[in-house]
Amino acid sequence: MPHAEGEVPPRHGGNVYQLARRLNRHPRRILDFSASLVPFGPPRSLRQALRRALNDHVAPYPDPAYQALREAMAQAHGLLDPGWVLPGNGAAELFTWAARDAQSFINLLPTPGFADYQRALATWGVAGRSLPLRLHWGDGPQSWGDALAEPRVLHSLDPRHTALWITNPHNPTGQLWRRDSLEPLLHTHGLVVVDEAFLPLVPGGEAHSLVSLAPRFGNLVVIRSLTKLFAMAGLRLGYAVAAPERLERWSRWRDPWPVNGLAVQAGLAVAADRAWQQRVWRWLAREGPWLTQHLNRHCPSLRVHPGAANYRLLSWGHSLTPLQQSLAQQGILVRDCRSFAGLDDHWLRIAVGRRRHNRRLVAAMAAGLRILGHQPPVTGAQA
Repeated sequence: MPHAEGEVPPRHGGNVYQLARRLNRHPRRILDFSASLVPFGPPRSLRQALRRALNDHVAPYPDPAYQALREAMAQAHGLLDPGWVLPGNGAAELFTWAARDAQSFINLLPTPGFADYQRALATWGVAGRSLPLRLHWGDGPQSWGDALAEPRVLHSLDPRHTALWITNPHNPTGQLWRRDSLEPLLHTHGLVVVDEAFLPLVPGGEAHSLVSLAPRFGNLVVIRSLTKLFAMAGLRLGYAVAAPERLERWSRWRDPWPVNGLAVQAGLAVAADRAWQQRVWRWLAREGPWLTQHLNRHCPSLRVHPGAANYRLLSWGHSLTPLQQSLAQQGILVRDCRSFAGLDDHWLRIAVGRRRHNRRLVAAMAAGLRILGHQPPVTGAQA
C-alpha cells in the first residue's frame, strides 16, 4: 500500500494482509497487481503434491543434500550433473550467497533495478555501483549494449574485477535481453549473476536463457524462481545454476535445511510441467497486449512502456502516489517503484492479471486520473 513521504517502500511489492486489515476485508478480496505472479495458479499437480506431502514430508527432516530435487531441476534443463543445481529458500536467499561470492569485485548494478541485489551486497558490507540504463526502448528482445546509457562507466574499469548483476527480463522495465548480446559479457567480467526469475513466463523467453552456458563459464551464476510461474510465492523456492564447486561453497555457508519438505515436494511436482508453462505463455501472449492496449485507450495521460514480462511499467509527468492511494482505497494494490534505484513517484509497475481483474484495474485507474484532473473524459467503449 502507499507509504508516507520519507518512508522506504517495500522491495517486494505491496502488503496484501496490511491493506486487508486496513479495509477490514479478507485478503482474497484484495486485487494484488503489485506482485507479478501467474494469477490462476498454483497448478493442480502442485496442490495434489502438497496434500500428499502433509502425510509423509512434514515430520521428517528434508534430505540435506536435496538430491532428488537437484536431479529433477538438472533434468529439466538438460544438465547431466545435478551438482550444477542448488535449490534455495526463494531466489532471495541465493542472491545473498552470490553477493558473498562477489565481495572481492566491483559490483555493477543496472539502474533502475531490483533492490534486493543491493540488500544482498549490503549483508556483506559491499556497495554496488550504478550502471544507468536507457528508459526508452522498443518492442521485442533488446540488445544489452544498446540499453546502456553510460558505457563510460564500464570503460573506466577493468572488467575482470567486476561483477555484473542482470535481470532477464529486466525488472522493472520488462525488457527482454537477447542471449547473443549477453553471452559476450561472460568473456570479460569476473562474475556475472543473471536473475531469470520471470523468464519462464515469457513466450519464447527460454531461447534467451543462459542456463545452458553454465558448464562453459565458471564465472556465470543463473538464479531462477519457481514462485512466479507456479504462483507459489508462499512456499519460497528457487534454485541456482552454477559451477558445482561454487554451489558446494554456498552449501557450507548457509543454514541447514533452508528448503522445507513441503517446498521440496512442490518443486518435484512442477519441475517438468511443460503443459502448465505453455498455458502461461498463451495467457500472457493474450493478456499482456490487451492490458497495454486498454491502458493506452482509457488512460492516455499515462505512458505504458513496452515489456515482455508479466508486468508493465507506467510513467507520468506528475506524482502517481495519489492514484496509488485511490486504488488502495478500492482494494487494488499496484507496485510502488520508489524502491527501484533511479525511479521516483512518477512511476508505477502493474502485474498482468486475469481479464476480469484487468478490466477493473483499467476502469479504476481511468476514474482515478479523471478525479485528479489529469485525464480526459472517456469517449470510446468502456474497458
